[in-house]
Amino acid sequence: MFSSKLSQMKVIRNLIPTLLFMVVIISVSSCKKDEDDPVPPDDNPSLIFRFVFDSTQVRLDNLGNPKNVPPGHGAQSPRFNKMSAHYIELAPSPLTLLGDGEVVYHNAETTAGGATAIDFSKSIPVGNNEVFYQIPLKDVKPGTYQWLRVSLAYQNYDIDFRFNFSGVNFDLTGTVASFIGYNTYLSSYKIKDSTVQVNANKEQGYWAFETQFNVTQGQAPPGATTVPNPLFNSSPIPQGSCVVTGVFEAPLTITGTEKNHKIITVSLSTNKSFEWIENSTPGYFEPAAGDAVVDMGIRGMRVY
Repeated sequence: MFSSKLSQMKVIRNLIPTLLFMVVIISVSSCKKDEDDPVPPDDNPSLIFRFVFDSTQVRLDNLGNPKNVPPGHGAQSPRFNKMSAHYIELAPSPLTLLGDGEVVYHNAETTAGGATAIDFSKSIPVGNNEVFYQIPLKDVKPGTYQWLRVSLAYQNYDIDFRFNFSGVNFDLTGTVASFIGYNTYLSSYKIKDSTVQVNANKEQGYWAFETQFNVTQGQAPPGATTVPNPLFNSSPIPQGSCVVTGVFEAPLTITGTEKNHKIITVSLSTNKSFEWIENSTPGYFEPAAGDAVVDMGIRGMRVY
Protein backbone atom coordinates (compact mmCIF):
# COMPACT_ATOMS: atom_id res chain seq x y z
CA MET A 1 0.00 0.00 0.00
CA PHE A 2 2.85 2.34 0.92
CA SER A 3 4.54 1.45 -2.36
CA SER A 4 1.38 2.39 -4.26
CA LYS A 5 1.21 5.82 -2.59
CA LEU A 6 4.88 6.40 -3.28
CA SER A 7 4.30 5.69 -6.95
CA GLN A 8 1.41 8.18 -7.01
CA MET A 9 3.60 10.87 -5.44
CA LYS A 10 6.31 10.27 -8.07
CA VAL A 11 3.75 10.66 -10.85
CA ILE A 12 2.48 13.95 -9.35
CA ARG A 13 6.05 15.21 -8.86
CA ASN A 14 6.83 14.46 -12.50
CA LEU A 15 3.68 16.32 -13.61
CA ILE A 16 4.52 19.55 -11.74
CA PRO A 17 6.85 21.04 -14.41
CA THR A 18 4.26 20.33 -17.08
CA LEU A 19 1.50 21.96 -15.04
CA LEU A 20 3.65 25.01 -14.31
CA PHE A 21 4.46 25.36 -17.99
CA MET A 22 0.75 25.28 -18.86
CA VAL A 23 0.01 27.98 -16.26
CA VAL A 24 2.73 30.21 -17.73
CA ILE A 25 1.40 29.70 -21.27
CA ILE A 26 -2.17 30.57 -20.16
CA SER A 27 -0.96 33.67 -18.29
CA VAL A 28 1.07 34.87 -21.27
CA SER A 29 -1.89 34.31 -23.58
CA SER A 30 -4.14 36.25 -21.22
CA CYS A 31 -1.70 39.17 -20.99
CA LYS A 32 -1.28 39.21 -24.74
CA LYS A 33 -5.07 39.44 -25.15
CA ASP A 34 -5.23 42.37 -22.71
CA GLU A 35 -2.53 44.21 -24.66
CA ASP A 36 -4.32 43.68 -27.97
CA ASP A 37 -7.76 44.63 -26.60
CA PRO A 38 -7.79 47.96 -24.70
CA VAL A 39 -10.24 48.66 -21.90
CA PRO A 40 -13.69 48.76 -23.53
CA PRO A 41 -15.01 52.34 -23.91
CA ASP A 42 -18.47 53.52 -22.84
CA ASP A 43 -21.08 52.02 -25.10
CA ASN A 44 -21.68 54.77 -27.68
CA PRO A 45 -20.05 57.67 -25.73
CA SER A 46 -22.46 60.58 -25.54
CA LEU A 47 -22.77 64.24 -24.65
CA ILE A 48 -25.23 64.19 -21.76
CA PHE A 49 -27.19 67.16 -20.38
CA ARG A 50 -28.80 67.13 -16.95
CA PHE A 51 -30.81 69.75 -15.06
CA VAL A 52 -30.17 71.04 -11.54
CA PHE A 53 -32.58 73.52 -9.92
CA ASP A 54 -30.83 75.85 -7.47
CA SER A 55 -32.72 78.37 -5.33
CA THR A 56 -29.44 79.74 -3.88
CA GLN A 57 -27.92 80.66 -7.24
CA VAL A 58 -27.60 84.38 -8.12
CA ARG A 59 -30.85 86.00 -9.27
CA LEU A 60 -30.23 87.66 -12.66
CA ASP A 61 -32.11 89.96 -15.03
CA ASN A 62 -32.41 89.68 -18.82
CA LEU A 63 -28.88 91.05 -19.31
CA GLY A 64 -27.28 88.65 -16.86
CA ASN A 65 -26.89 91.24 -14.08
CA PRO A 66 -27.87 90.58 -10.43
CA LYS A 67 -31.45 91.69 -9.83
CA ASN A 68 -33.41 92.23 -6.63
CA VAL A 69 -37.18 91.95 -6.39
CA PRO A 70 -38.53 95.43 -7.28
CA PRO A 71 -40.58 97.49 -4.81
CA GLY A 72 -44.26 96.61 -4.81
CA HIS A 73 -43.57 93.07 -5.96
CA GLY A 74 -43.41 89.79 -4.07
CA ALA A 75 -41.48 86.67 -5.05
CA GLN A 76 -40.64 83.18 -3.85
CA SER A 77 -38.39 80.30 -4.90
CA PRO A 78 -40.61 77.50 -6.24
CA ARG A 79 -40.03 73.85 -5.44
CA PHE A 80 -39.49 72.39 -8.88
CA ASN A 81 -41.05 69.12 -10.02
CA LYS A 82 -40.27 69.13 -13.76
CA MET A 83 -38.71 71.16 -16.56
CA SER A 84 -38.47 70.60 -20.31
CA ALA A 85 -36.19 72.07 -22.98
CA HIS A 86 -36.89 72.72 -26.64
CA TYR A 87 -33.50 73.64 -28.11
CA ILE A 88 -29.81 73.27 -27.23
CA GLU A 89 -26.93 75.06 -28.96
CA LEU A 90 -23.19 75.08 -28.30
CA ALA A 91 -21.57 78.44 -29.16
CA PRO A 92 -17.79 78.72 -29.69
CA SER A 93 -17.54 82.46 -28.90
CA PRO A 94 -19.48 85.46 -27.55
CA LEU A 95 -19.87 86.68 -31.14
CA THR A 96 -21.63 83.52 -32.34
CA LEU A 97 -25.14 84.52 -33.34
CA LEU A 98 -28.14 82.45 -32.32
CA GLY A 99 -28.38 79.50 -34.71
CA ASP A 100 -24.81 79.80 -35.99
CA GLY A 101 -23.36 77.49 -33.31
CA GLU A 102 -23.62 73.72 -33.09
CA VAL A 103 -27.34 72.97 -32.66
CA VAL A 104 -27.46 69.57 -30.99
CA TYR A 105 -31.18 69.46 -30.20
CA HIS A 106 -34.36 70.97 -31.62
CA ASN A 107 -37.59 69.38 -30.46
CA ALA A 108 -40.71 68.91 -32.57
CA GLU A 109 -42.87 71.85 -33.63
CA THR A 110 -46.35 71.94 -35.13
CA THR A 111 -48.80 74.23 -36.93
CA ALA A 112 -51.86 72.45 -35.50
CA GLY A 113 -52.81 75.64 -33.64
CA GLY A 114 -52.11 78.00 -36.56
CA ALA A 115 -48.68 79.62 -36.20
CA THR A 116 -45.62 77.42 -35.66
CA ALA A 117 -45.39 76.36 -32.03
CA ILE A 118 -43.60 73.92 -29.75
CA ASP A 119 -45.42 70.58 -29.77
CA PHE A 120 -45.87 70.02 -26.04
CA SER A 121 -46.97 66.42 -26.56
CA LYS A 122 -43.41 65.64 -27.75
CA SER A 123 -41.72 67.36 -24.80
CA ILE A 124 -39.85 65.35 -22.15
CA PRO A 125 -40.14 67.03 -18.72
CA VAL A 126 -37.60 65.81 -16.15
CA GLY A 127 -36.84 66.46 -12.51
CA ASN A 128 -33.87 67.71 -10.51
CA ASN A 129 -30.55 66.07 -11.34
CA GLU A 130 -32.10 64.12 -14.21
CA VAL A 131 -30.90 63.82 -17.81
CA PHE A 132 -32.99 65.85 -20.24
CA TYR A 133 -31.09 65.07 -23.44
CA GLN A 134 -28.12 63.13 -24.77
CA ILE A 135 -26.50 62.81 -28.19
CA PRO A 136 -23.70 60.52 -29.42
CA LEU A 137 -20.43 62.45 -29.35
CA LYS A 138 -19.67 61.26 -32.88
CA ASP A 139 -22.64 63.38 -34.02
CA VAL A 140 -21.29 66.61 -32.46
CA LYS A 141 -19.03 68.82 -34.58
CA PRO A 142 -15.49 68.80 -33.15
CA GLY A 143 -14.42 72.12 -31.66
CA THR A 144 -14.11 74.15 -28.48
CA TYR A 145 -17.29 75.73 -27.13
CA GLN A 146 -17.46 78.51 -24.54
CA TRP A 147 -21.21 79.15 -24.27
CA LEU A 148 -24.40 77.14 -24.00
CA ARG A 149 -27.88 78.17 -25.10
CA VAL A 150 -30.92 76.27 -23.87
CA SER A 151 -34.46 77.15 -24.89
CA LEU A 152 -36.68 76.30 -21.94
CA ALA A 153 -40.27 75.40 -22.63
CA TYR A 154 -42.21 74.14 -19.62
CA GLN A 155 -42.04 74.33 -15.84
CA ASN A 156 -43.97 72.53 -13.14
CA TYR A 157 -43.46 73.45 -9.50
CA ASP A 158 -45.10 73.87 -6.11
CA ILE A 159 -45.55 77.25 -4.44
CA ASP A 160 -46.97 78.56 -1.18
CA PHE A 161 -50.04 80.79 -1.14
CA ARG A 162 -52.35 82.35 1.40
CA PHE A 163 -56.14 82.16 1.38
CA ASN A 164 -58.32 84.21 3.68
CA PHE A 165 -61.68 82.74 4.66
CA SER A 166 -64.00 84.64 6.97
CA GLY A 167 -61.08 86.67 8.34
CA VAL A 168 -58.88 83.61 8.98
CA ASN A 169 -55.66 83.15 7.01
CA PHE A 170 -54.82 79.69 5.69
CA ASP A 171 -51.29 79.08 4.38
CA LEU A 172 -51.47 76.39 1.71
CA THR A 173 -49.57 74.82 -1.19
CA GLY A 174 -50.50 74.73 -4.87
CA THR A 175 -48.94 73.52 -8.13
CA VAL A 176 -48.14 75.71 -11.13
CA ALA A 177 -47.74 74.60 -14.74
CA SER A 178 -46.16 77.40 -16.76
CA PHE A 179 -45.21 77.58 -20.43
CA ILE A 180 -42.26 79.85 -21.12
CA GLY A 181 -41.39 78.85 -24.69
CA TYR A 182 -41.97 81.32 -27.52
CA ASN A 183 -45.27 79.64 -28.46
CA THR A 184 -46.67 76.26 -27.39
CA TYR A 185 -49.38 74.11 -28.90
CA LEU A 186 -51.33 72.36 -26.17
CA SER A 187 -53.91 69.67 -26.78
CA SER A 188 -54.06 68.97 -23.05
CA TYR A 189 -51.72 68.87 -20.07
CA LYS A 190 -51.74 67.70 -16.46
CA ILE A 191 -50.87 70.08 -13.63
CA LYS A 192 -50.86 67.80 -10.57
CA ASP A 193 -54.09 65.86 -10.38
CA SER A 194 -56.10 67.94 -12.83
CA THR A 195 -55.96 67.77 -16.64
CA VAL A 196 -56.60 70.92 -18.67
CA GLN A 197 -57.95 70.70 -22.22
CA VAL A 198 -56.77 73.49 -24.54
CA ASN A 199 -56.35 72.47 -28.23
CA ALA A 200 -54.75 75.80 -29.11
CA ASN A 201 -51.49 77.75 -29.15
CA LYS A 202 -50.43 79.58 -26.01
CA GLU A 203 -47.85 82.36 -25.97
CA GLN A 204 -44.95 82.68 -23.56
CA GLY A 205 -46.16 83.30 -20.02
CA TYR A 206 -49.32 81.19 -20.06
CA TRP A 207 -49.88 79.38 -16.76
CA ALA A 208 -52.34 77.34 -14.73
CA PHE A 209 -52.54 77.02 -10.95
CA GLU A 210 -54.05 74.01 -9.18
CA THR A 211 -55.10 74.24 -5.54
CA GLN A 212 -57.31 72.22 -3.22
CA PHE A 213 -60.20 74.37 -4.39
CA ASN A 214 -59.94 74.73 -8.16
CA VAL A 215 -57.76 75.36 -11.23
CA THR A 216 -57.19 78.92 -12.43
CA GLN A 217 -55.43 80.01 -15.62
CA GLY A 218 -53.68 83.22 -16.59
CA GLN A 219 -51.25 84.94 -18.92
CA ALA A 220 -48.19 86.98 -17.90
CA PRO A 221 -47.78 90.27 -19.83
CA PRO A 222 -45.80 90.12 -23.11
CA GLY A 223 -42.06 90.49 -22.51
CA ALA A 224 -42.42 90.01 -18.75
CA THR A 225 -40.79 86.57 -18.59
CA THR A 226 -37.14 86.90 -17.59
CA VAL A 227 -34.67 85.18 -19.96
CA PRO A 228 -31.05 85.87 -18.86
CA ASN A 229 -28.63 86.47 -21.74
CA PRO A 230 -25.21 87.87 -20.72
CA LEU A 231 -24.38 88.11 -24.46
CA PHE A 232 -27.24 90.53 -25.17
CA ASN A 233 -24.97 93.10 -26.83
CA SER A 234 -22.98 90.70 -29.04
CA SER A 235 -25.52 87.92 -29.60
CA PRO A 236 -29.13 88.92 -28.87
CA ILE A 237 -32.08 86.54 -28.82
CA PRO A 238 -35.57 87.23 -30.24
CA GLN A 239 -38.12 88.93 -28.00
CA GLY A 240 -40.52 86.38 -26.53
CA SER A 241 -38.20 83.39 -26.79
CA CYS A 242 -36.81 81.61 -23.75
CA VAL A 243 -33.26 80.90 -24.92
CA VAL A 244 -31.26 81.17 -21.70
CA THR A 245 -27.51 81.71 -22.20
CA GLY A 246 -24.70 80.60 -19.88
CA VAL A 247 -20.92 80.31 -20.07
CA PHE A 248 -19.13 76.99 -19.56
CA GLU A 249 -17.09 77.22 -16.37
CA ALA A 250 -14.39 75.37 -18.34
CA PRO A 251 -14.59 75.40 -22.17
CA LEU A 252 -16.09 72.25 -23.66
CA THR A 253 -13.78 70.60 -26.19
CA ILE A 254 -15.04 67.91 -28.55
CA THR A 255 -12.38 66.02 -30.52
CA GLY A 256 -14.49 63.36 -32.19
CA THR A 257 -12.31 60.61 -30.70
CA GLU A 258 -13.84 60.49 -27.21
CA LYS A 259 -14.04 57.10 -25.52
CA ASN A 260 -16.14 58.19 -22.54
CA HIS A 261 -19.30 60.17 -21.89
CA LYS A 262 -19.17 63.91 -21.25
CA ILE A 263 -21.79 65.07 -18.74
CA ILE A 264 -22.91 68.71 -18.79
CA THR A 265 -24.73 70.05 -15.73
CA VAL A 266 -27.18 72.84 -16.54
CA SER A 267 -27.84 74.52 -13.20
CA LEU A 268 -30.82 76.87 -13.35
CA SER A 269 -31.38 79.65 -10.85
CA THR A 270 -34.84 79.41 -9.32
CA ASN A 271 -34.00 82.17 -6.83
CA LYS A 272 -37.35 83.98 -6.31
CA SER A 273 -38.26 83.16 -9.90
CA PHE A 274 -42.02 83.21 -9.22
CA GLU A 275 -42.90 86.91 -8.98
CA TRP A 276 -46.14 88.81 -8.53
CA ILE A 277 -47.46 92.35 -8.02
CA GLU A 278 -48.45 92.78 -4.38
CA ASN A 279 -52.04 93.76 -3.70
CA SER A 280 -52.30 92.31 -0.20
CA THR A 281 -50.08 91.23 2.69
CA PRO A 282 -46.41 91.79 1.68
CA GLY A 283 -44.44 88.57 1.33
CA TYR A 284 -47.45 86.31 0.75
CA PHE A 285 -48.90 85.27 -2.59
CA GLU A 286 -52.66 85.84 -2.23
CA PRO A 287 -54.30 85.33 -5.64
CA ALA A 288 -57.82 85.62 -4.20
CA ALA A 289 -56.87 89.05 -2.85
CA GLY A 290 -55.72 90.38 -6.21
CA ASP A 291 -52.01 89.49 -6.34
CA ALA A 292 -51.17 89.26 -10.06
CA VAL A 293 -48.46 86.97 -11.48
CA VAL A 294 -45.98 88.98 -13.53
CA ASP A 295 -42.90 86.77 -14.07
CA MET A 296 -42.08 83.07 -14.02
CA GLY A 297 -38.77 83.13 -15.88
CA ILE A 298 -35.57 81.34 -14.90
CA ARG A 299 -33.06 83.61 -13.14
CA GLY A 300 -29.74 82.44 -14.51
CA MET A 301 -27.82 79.43 -15.80
CA ARG A 302 -24.50 77.93 -14.67
CA VAL A 303 -22.89 75.33 -16.93
CA TYR A 304 -20.27 72.87 -15.73
